[in-house]
Amino acid sequence: MKVLVLGGAGYIGSHICKALALLNHESVVVDNLSTGHREAVRWSRFIEADILDSTALIDILQNEGPFDLIMHFCAKSLVGESVQNPAIYYRNNVAGTLNLLDAMVATKHERLVFSSTAAVFGMPEKDLIDEQHTRLPINPYGQSKKIIEDVLSDYHHAYGIKSVALRYFNACGADPDGEVGERHEPETHLIPNILKSATAGKSSELKVFGDNYPTPDGTCIRDYIHVNDLALAHILAGEYLQENDGAFAFNLGNGNGFSVLQVIEAARDVIKQDIVFSIEPPRAGDPPILVADSTKAKQILGWQPTYKDIESIIATAWTWHQNEKF
Repeated sequence: MKVLVLGGAGYIGSHICKALALLNHESVVVDNLSTGHREAVRWSRFIEADILDSTALIDILQNEGPFDLIMHFCAKSLVGESVQNPAIYYRNNVAGTLNLLDAMVATKHERLVFSSTAAVFGMPEKDLIDEQHTRLPINPYGQSKKIIEDVLSDYHHAYGIKSVALRYFNACGADPDGEVGERHEPETHLIPNILKSATAGKSSELKVFGDNYPTPDGTCIRDYIHVNDLALAHILAGEYLQENDGAFAFNLGNGNGFSVLQVIEAARDVIKQDIVFSIEPPRAGDPPILVADSTKAKQILGWQPTYKDIESIIATAWTWHQNEKF
């Protein structure tokens, strides 16, 4: 396949580009480098552009294509920021994706894999969240992704755009070879913050938000899915669209939940040193438990995550953290 990877200089996009290269697929990366890293684009041709620039998108699709598949990761994704400044989330995540879809229609590109999120569900109504779970986002970030999921269905019916929306739970880990990994500014994800606190000491003290949730140890439980397993799901989704017509959605997680304290303890075992943390007040809107039911992805896409224990996931992140290249 020849694949256009929008946001390919970011955390998940860069891992997907490596996975595509290992399978002898060609990729072209488009990124505005607002949060991505030019150094992470190692397996693809790179074009600096913004999805808010509709003319640039049409030019890229016309002049660099045709593409067999488009993967879209160009999203603002900080929940707190989305509450404080929803305008940029609706502008980038919604208007930007509409620009892309219209450019696809104009240039006769018809296959899209869209990076969605478990945030479309809001507060969970049951322990395992499947695709039939009610979608009631509780923040603008989740709402922006839900809007696009609905738009994808409409664009399929009206214009024939085939799509798969992949709803990640907690993406984590890094390339086991240490060539690419997770680096955000600011960093909001638990595992990299644990590892940073272990090496930076008080300059990066770990904060645990809430210890009185209705869970066995009082801290939030989340489903952690390795970034390479996510990469595989995207490639399988692209292959699925070659043979199937529709607008599909799949949940991606391990189906196992780990509490914040369990992740900290697992990190202690992996890095062989103590991890100091402070307990802070809980954050508004944090569900006690978020765990995926990924049965549909396994049955339909043939997807099977390979990283199933939290220690092996943390070990890959630790390899990257010790040897960050950008």
